[in-house]
Amino acid sequence: MLGVKIDYHMSAWKKTLIAGLISYIDAGSIVAGASGLSMWQDYLGMSSVQMGLLAALSSNTGGAAIGALIGGKICDKYGRKFVYNWALLFYMIGVAMICLATSYPLFLLGYVVVGLMVGADVVASWTFIAEEAPSKNRAKHCGSAQVAWMLGPVVVFLASIPLNSMFGLLGNRIIFAHLIVVAGWIWYQRLKMPESAEWMEAHQREQELEAKGVKIRKVRYADILHGTCLKTVVMLCAVYTLWNLAASTNGFFMPYVYEHVGNLSNAMSLFLTALNFAVCILTTFIFMYTGDRFNRRKIFGIFSGLGVVSWFVWALPAEMLQMWMLFFFTIVWGFSMQQQFYQLWSSELFPVRYRATAQGFTFFVTRFSAAIWGFLVPIIMETVGFQVAAIIMIGFVFVSWLAGSFFGSDARGLTLDEITKKRYGDEVDQDGWFVHADEQQASGARTANH
Repeated sequence: MLGVKIDYHMSAWKKTLIAGLISYIDAGSIVAGASGLSMWQDYLGMSSVQMGLLAALSSNTGGAAIGALIGGKICDKYGRKFVYNWALLFYMIGVAMICLATSYPLFLLGYVVVGLMVGADVVASWTFIAEEAPSKNRAKHCGSAQVAWMLGPVVVFLASIPLNSMFGLLGNRIIFAHLIVVAGWIWYQRLKMPESAEWMEAHQREQELEAKGVKIRKVRYADILHGTCLKTVVMLCAVYTLWNLAASTNGFFMPYVYEHVGNLSNAMSLFLTALNFAVCILTTFIFMYTGDRFNRRKIFGIFSGLGVVSWFVWALPAEMLQMWMLFFFTIVWGFSMQQQFYQLWSSELFPVRYRATAQGFTFFVTRFSAAIWGFLVPIIMETVGFQVAAIIMIGFVFVSWLAGSFFGSDARGLTLDEITKKRYGDEVDQDGWFVHADEQQASGARTANH
């Protein structure tokens, strides 16, 4: 593409950083709208239902859900590089729609396009990072993408304080426009990156078998919803989906909540939200340091348990809220580690042939659930108050904490192949395909052919 020469000697860290920057523009696209949500509501005359629909179809929720489901399948079939190169081009088109929007339909369409592309790209990039990372530093490499994810909100919210103050809605359009510039730079750098070595190896084995007349089976969702793989999917959805219901509320609605429930100014609301993500960056560095050295379930349990405690602040009546309580929530909520562990676990706990498809499916479940919840949050706030939503979210993050603390994985230092063999045993044949009880005979015939 464009005659750009691929750098086959690119270091693992450079690959990780370039691939992981999708997390910056993913998070940036979510919080860019959040930082100016009140202004967009006034400008476009959005009702609570329209705001809920926007939240439900954005890159934070439904749009990304569908993108991940489709992108995961394409990623396993055609490669990681194919997806993340093309997705960024359409991402830039979607952000341009938002920047130029003068009506609610165009604004919403831009969010849908951005969401679809973010979902597809995140699956491809996170899978690529795990496959290219050294086994002994996989948590460190996966965590670097999360630093980029947390950095996006910090930059956007801090930049929004002066821009919103000086330029109003134009300032928010400028925030969106900078994402186009960043995405363009990332896209060009990715053209130089090689394909995932692990995917290429599996793909070459398929081509060799096809040359011998062996029919290669397709990746099916029935495969990832069976046996050990199903247990892994359930664990990941419990950890990430339930936590993300609270996290997506924090990412998209929290400036609005700080203003309308906490009675803070727009500038202070943006500052506290940026502070929360700054703490998340610190937490991610802790994850990067500890994830390859200590028991991962214990690390998860300690830090994600703090996230459960933080939401009790919003369970209090609004008139009882004080400034120190809002600071307490802002800082302590930032210590939860579900997203960091989800990226690591969803990338290493599935066999290579199913890895992106399975991650795309769990990402779909997560963002689709967040879409439904995001649609309901404004309605709940308008009818019974945010306190009720907060109490429900305490339940979400508590179950998430339980799932990761007791059923998460601790596979430090193992290669992805070693994890697959240890986790799945006879469920996966020597070609890397799942073998169900009713397929043993067919699998044996296929193995005999080569």
